[in-house]
Amino acid sequence: MPDRTHSANEAETVSAMSERRATLVDVAQRAGVSRGTASKALNGAGQLRASTRQRVIAAAEELGFEASPAARSLLSGRSYTVGLLTSDSLGRFSIPVLLGAEDLLATGEMAILLCDARADRIREQHYIRTLLARQVDGFIVTGHRSDARPSLTASLPVPVVYAYTPSDNPNDLSVVPDDLQGGVLAGHHLTSIGRRRIAYVGGPQRYHASHLRLQGMTTALEQAGIQPHGEPLFGEWRESWGRQAAQILLKSVPDLDAVFCASDHLARGVCDVLREAGVSIPDDVAVVGFDNYSEMVMAARPPLTTIDMNLRKVGEIAAGHLLDAIAGRPRSGLETVPCELVIRESTVKD
Repeated sequence: MPDRTHSANEAETVSAMSERRATLVDVAQRAGVSRGTASKALNGAGQLRASTRQRVIAAAEELGFEASPAARSLLSGRSYTVGLLTSDSLGRFSIPVLLGAEDLLATGEMAILLCDARADRIREQHYIRTLLARQVDGFIVTGHRSDARPSLTASLPVPVVYAYTPSDNPNDLSVVPDDLQGGVLAGHHLTSIGRRRIAYVGGPQRYHASHLRLQGMTTALEQAGIQPHGEPLFGEWRESWGRQAAQILLKSVPDLDAVFCASDHLARGVCDVLREAGVSIPDDVAVVGFDNYSEMVMAARPPLTTIDMNLRKVGEIAAGHLLDAIAGRPRSGLETVPCELVIRESTVKD
């Protein structure tokens, strides 16, 4: 006959567990194994028999066991936190990267600790020490520019992935927007709407992105059998330079019918001067920006067609690679994320 007394005792035990939070010790006792074996079974670690692991998992489910963050840290030797280190004080680039990383990491119940070093090496080292003291499982390093930065990897005891701002060490893993492909998108769009006299306004010549975006546009124009209209112009990443560049273009190539700008700030400055000069946008001159910076593109008149760098996707991919590295599957090299064309009234009327 079934041992009704034993069954009743089991039910009472489960009922008692439901009145308080079950612990790892409770799970181990329920499964008839040691605490260490229960820990290994629940974390997929160790060389355990499949039957033992399944017995522990079943016991945990029966008791409603849920490890607290602190308990999970003790069980796995991990803190389930990631440090995101940035130098982008305004958050224009780091916030989308952060959101993308958070989208990915949240599925694994991991948290991100954000530290802004403000492009200060001393502050950066302070935050690194602080994050390491909190036992972060890894770092995502980003910044305010897409040019390479000095690598931190060799000095850190945990995995590192670079997002948007790449490492200067090719042995590190960096995830960046594809500036070249973004320039191609802009050039193809302008030629597809019939523009043939297309000028270029870039940021500083010392920025690699200024040249990659011009190279991409030039590639697209060559495929259409044309060349950039006039000499490419390089200056600062500011609206004021966009206005100055537009004045230069109106004097040097007054017959232009399109301008591709390497940032939305530049494009807004260009639009202001063209409009003040009586040039209709997009009827006379079409304008394309770069970044899809919402505050800038929607404040422009008319709203800007632009290239979106997909920074949220950059952050998501970087976080996924960091999880792989934490799990012992690191990668290296430079991974580019495709940009997207966002069409608005500065090139095509509704």
